[in-house]
Formats: sequence, structure tokens, C-alpha cells
Amino acid sequence: MDDIYSLNSFYRRSNGLALAQPPLTIEQRRAIDSHWGDVTAEPGGVDYAERELGGVPVLWAEPAGAARDRVLLCIHGGGYVGGSVYTHRKLYAHLAKAAGVRAVLPAYSHTPERQYPTQLDEVTAVYRALLEDVRPEHLAVTGDSAGGGLCVSLMLRARLDGLPLAAALVPISPWTDMTQSGASVVTNHPTDLLFGGDTPMDIGGLVGMLLPAGVRPDDPLVSPLFADLSGLPPMYIQAGGGEMLLDDAVRLEEAARKHGVPAELDVTPGEQHTFQMSAGRTADADAAIARAARWLRSKLGL
Repeated sequence: MDDIYSLNSFYRRSNGLALAQPPLTIEQRRAIDSHWGDVTAEPGGVDYAERELGGVPVLWAEPAGAARDRVLLCIHGGGYVGGSVYTHRKLYAHLAKAAGVRAVLPAYSHTPERQYPTQLDEVTAVYRALLEDVRPEHLAVTGDSAGGGLCVSLMLRARLDGLPLAAALVPISPWTDMTQSGASVVTNHPTDLLFGGDTPMDIGGLVGMLLPAGVRPDDPLVSPLFADLSGLPPMYIQAGGGEMLLDDAVRLEEAARKHGVPAELDVTPGEQHTFQMSAGRTADADAAIARAARWLRSKLGL
């Protein structure tokens, strides 16, 4: 679908602006990205509240009738340089409403102002604080793009810190390999509307802004694809068939199974990176969210 509300149209419009006015400053790019959530319909019946957890600002999304003791920790995407709890609140409210749980979105720091491991430290602080009130078997973690990789890195960090692990993970179009070694980075370059073609978005440039000197892009906490995933929660991984980061999802499922972690891969043919942002507008997005929600309910005992 390619109407004004589709993610395809948003990617074309935003990259068109960037191509027409190069080079964009980070502030200008963030201003464009602030409209990312415009493609998502309001789910309705959801209350929002700004709070703080573990010293980090968060946004709660609480659907009417949701289980009070089940929580979905949602880590927004944006290449670590953009995106926010506001651009992604409707996406995760749709998922939380379909699953019948509350959602919480951490407002973690952007790069290049704050580099790695700040973002991982902050989401870990939120996770640690959640565990004070929520049983780990009633807690799931999801994230899209950079947030999809970060939700896996969060579990690796929790394991290192001796924290109980969540019941389930739902990485959406996850960015799990900062070395860009997946074949789809090349094969899907012609079909990817965000990073491919003649668009000005540069994955390597995002890596350079995030990682300080001395941190390698294949560090397992940076690129969880290369980590020992043993003991991590079961994963339900979604991706679009036309995106350059498709193999980040495909290989994550393979790595999870290799390490004994139950994992399912759900690829929607022809769809773009984080196509679920069109929730409430397109059939593919709504169907993907419904599938993820059913899986989450089964893992959270609902």
C-alpha cells in the first residue's frame, strides 16, 4: 500500500527532503523523523502517562482492561540517533492493546550526544526497576530496528548482571549486526526504501556515531547476532521481505535455535523495515501485530 499514511510513502517523502537539501543536520533529520508516527493510527482506548523508572524518563501506555500485572517493555527504533517514545507510542499501544497488557517505553539517550553503552545502561536501569514490581514471567521485551537489537542485548546484559530474564522477546526488524555482513544488505538494496537505492541514509554512519573508540561493531553486546544466546527467552522475530536488514532477523533466528532458544521467524513478503508502524492503516501491519500479540499472550499466561 502506498497512500499518504503508508510507511512506504513516509520513507519516500522523508528521503526526498533529505536528497533535496543535503547535507541535513542531525536536528533537521530528527525533525523529519518526528513525523514517523504520523503513519500510525490512534489505537483508541489507551491512556498515556509520563513517569520515571530507574532514573530514566518513560511513557506508559495502558489499554483499557489490560492485565495490570503483565508488562511489555518497548524499545523504540531510530538508529540510536532519532525516534522517540512519542513517534512510537501508537505502534506499541496497538501491540499492548492486542496482547491485553500494559506497555512502557523508555526515553533512552540519542547518539552522537551520548554514545554506547549509555543506551544499554538506560534500558537496563528501566528493566531492573520493573523487576521490583513485575514478576519476570509476566514481563516481555520488544523493540524495532535499533530497539530490536537492543532488546536482545538487554537480555544479554541482564544475564551478565545476574538478573532474572523476561518471559519473551519480540524483535521487530531487528538491527543485530553492526558489521553489515548480511547478504540482504546487498540483495535488498534495490527494494529498501529507507536505506537502499539512492537514499541518503547510511547504516555505517549510524554505527560510527554510536560506537566510541575501542568498541568493535562485532562486540556481542553491540551486535547480539554474534553473542552466545544460550538461556535467553523465546523469540518471535518479525521482518519485512524487502528490507536490507532482513538477514539480521533471519540469522538471529538461526543463532537462537543453534543455542537452544525457541525462536520463530515471521517475514512478510515485500514489506519494508518496521512496516508495523502502519498499524491501524494497512492490513499487513495489523496482521503482523495480531500474530505477535497472540504469541505474547501464550508466553505471558494470558
